[in-house]
Amino acid sequence: MKDGFLRAACATPEIRVADCEYNAEAIAALAKEGAKAGASLIVFPELCITGYTCGDLFLQRKLIQGAEEALARVCAETAALEAVVVVGLPVVVRDKLYNAAAVLFNGRILGLVPKTFLPNYSEFYELRHFTPGGGRFEFSLCGQKVLMSSSLLFSCATMPGFTLGIEICEDLWVPAPPSGNLALAGATVIVNPSASNEAVGKPDYRRMLVASQSARLCAAYLYADSGAGESSTDLVFSGHNLIAEDGVLLAESERFKTGLTMADIDLLKLSQERLRMTTFLPASGEMETVSFALPLHPLELKRHVSPRPFVPAEGRERDARCADILAIQSEGLCIRLRHIGGKRAVVGLSGGLDSTLALIVAVRAFDRLKLDRKGVTAVTMPCFGTTSRTRNNAEELARAYGVSFREIPIADTVLSHFKDICQDPADTSITYENAQARERTQVLMDLANKTGAIVVGTGDLSELALGWATYNGDHMSMYGVNASVPKTLVRHLVSYEASLSPEPLSSVLKDILATPVSPELLPPVQGVISQKTEDLVGPYELHDFFLYYMVRWSFPPKRIYRLALCAFGESYDSETVKKWLITFYRRFFAQQFKRSCLPDGPKVGSVTLSPRGDWRMPSDACAALWLDEAEAL
Repeated sequence: MKDGFLRAACATPEIRVADCEYNAEAIAALAKEGAKAGASLIVFPELCITGYTCGDLFLQRKLIQGAEEALARVCAETAALEAVVVVGLPVVVRDKLYNAAAVLFNGRILGLVPKTFLPNYSEFYELRHFTPGGGRFEFSLCGQKVLMSSSLLFSCATMPGFTLGIEICEDLWVPAPPSGNLALAGATVIVNPSASNEAVGKPDYRRMLVASQSARLCAAYLYADSGAGESSTDLVFSGHNLIAEDGVLLAESERFKTGLTMADIDLLKLSQERLRMTTFLPASGEMETVSFALPLHPLELKRHVSPRPFVPAEGRERDARCADILAIQSEGLCIRLRHIGGKRAVVGLSGGLDSTLALIVAVRAFDRLKLDRKGVTAVTMPCFGTTSRTRNNAEELARAYGVSFREIPIADTVLSHFKDICQDPADTSITYENAQARERTQVLMDLANKTGAIVVGTGDLSELALGWATYNGDHMSMYGVNASVPKTLVRHLVSYEASLSPEPLSSVLKDILATPVSPELLPPVQGVISQKTEDLVGPYELHDFFLYYMVRWSFPPKRIYRLALCAFGESYDSETVKKWLITFYRRFFAQQFKRSCLPDGPKVGSVTLSPRGDWRMPSDACAALWLDEAEAL
């Protein structure tokens, strides 16, 4: 419950049709099991106190009375639980029967919400018995004064991000579900007590419906379905429970089984998404809010937190995503070349991952434009830190792709420059490194001018976030194809290309993947790379994780730290995560000036740092608030 997380459960008990006492006992037992497992919200199916398939028995006063007595029992049995319980039952108000959901907490009925849209087609004939929800009614139920309305919200006073809205079964399937207004009025969690029968193909449609509604509403959506015990006279119910959050299915029950389906919902994430979306406007309609106060306890997350949020899952999904990203990158370059009438491009090819990806994109763009690959010139510029491994890989890569290749050594030029600025070549501090990077950029720019080409940038998103680029050096290009691709994703894109490539190209790409990430600006030791980027700035997988949650979700350092510990498990201890988190914030704020003047480049994912698009930040913004919280962890 703390830090904006809510454990919620859909519960499908095994019931007996019209046996309210038995059903109340089953509901109470499952509610206690859910609360013991840490669930603070437990949702039961539609009309589960009586069973959905009672037919004309719904008009029997004995059944209605039995349902009220059973509700009173469930109230009493769950009074000590630190959980909100939502349970469905038939309710009579002013001589009309309603299909309603009762919200219970601490032995109280917080309110009832009636079903708005009643099906009367095919196998469902609810209008035969029930009245559609509408209006506002106060009446006595189970010895309590209660309120029933379709315009009720239930808000947790101790957890401001938790506001509950309810719609029932068919309400979701109509063109304009009530959950739309509920969400616009502030509901972050929508629950749907349902009785949806099984039919061929229906589970897929149900999944799609629930997930898409949660995405549309920027909400969590809990769908609790009837199951075992419902009459099978004409229909079969499977207890297909679903929990979705902002378009992602968090949990799903195994059909034809009873029990609990649980997930940890990230309420802060939902709130941040609504804050970001200027089209998510408050509802104009009137809603009534009922407050309750759940005690807050630390929650050991059972939610999966991916350590690589930019990288899709394994297998087909990853391949499809990689293909899509490469298509976006190459199409962006195609449009730029077509616009300027360009038929040539220059790529600085170091033999590292980023420049390899830039070459892959350039080749694909030239193929799409039906231009000769020889119009792409790959330039390697060996200097003080260049190793034979990266130099040879660069040449082999250019040869395998059939592009033009040039080697332009820059050591003498850099030494001449050192002489001009009185830099001792033995002093390998920052000037020693940056002079090489700027000289390489000058060579590329001038060569592009000479040949009527554009310089294709190689820098990636992770480097931009950390400022790990030489200002007016590798920081600059005429079109940065990798600008929104983080380092962890670069690796998978190159790996995907290797999987599609014939020999010897595949082997070259695999060796590049196996080469340590390095700017190669310091002299090698016995021919081996001596300067490893991650030894200096920290693991890219951590920085990409921090970047995703800081920029995409605007989470504070404390929350990112907690998520990182959950995601990386035993890979990094807490002190290591803290150390690099502080480094990330320090560098991210201090290096904004480099991002304020980035060249154009295509957006491929949900995070980009373009000053013209997703990230607009003053170069002199202060990091004190974020660093104070990170250092206090």
